[in-house]
Amino acid sequence: MPTSRRSWPRLILASASPRRAELLRSLGLAFEVQPADASEIHHAQLSACELCRINALRKARWVARKVPHALVLAADTLVSLEETLLGKPATQAAARKMLRQLQGRTHLVVTGVCLLHWRTQCQVLFTESTAVAFRRLTDYQIRQYLSRVNPLDKAGAYAIQEHGDLIIEEIAGSYTNVVGLPLERLRMELAAWLGT
Repeated sequence: MPTSRRSWPRLILASASPRRAELLRSLGLAFEVQPADASEIHHAQLSACELCRINALRKARWVARKVPHALVLAADTLVSLEETLLGKPATQAAARKMLRQLQGRTHLVVTGVCLLHWRTQCQVLFTESTAVAFRRLTDYQIRQYLSRVNPLDKAGAYAIQEHGDLIIEEIAGSYTNVVGLPLERLRMELAAWLGT
């Protein structure tokens, strides 16, 4: 980590997620949105932490090459249920299956975050994990939840901030990490990056 104080560069969020943009906005930072068009890696031999870090780095690099003087922020989130990794469901049927797997059990929400300044090759890469315990749910309750929330753009087919009380019993760790960006850790990393 650099120790000298830096001036604040142009900040770019390499994500199309409205939830990540809203979270970043809550820090009072000015930023632009330039979603990365980098394909995500999926590999059975890699852990959720490893995959999230790799994919966050790939997204950051894709955008940073185009804007080398900017500080690029990219993130990737997965749900880890023991050995099973759950990304975004492709269909409503896949979403129902995911929620059936999660109901009555505790899983981890893992987010990989990359801060990258291409011109100086300064990079920060970290992961944050939050344990989320689901309520026991019937198929009817799952259908009711899915009728209120669009699960197709959400890892694990759910959003804690959208009727999360219907399906979630408790969490241990960062709430904002479950939403999509661990603000507590990100705030510390940004301050360290700036040398403040």
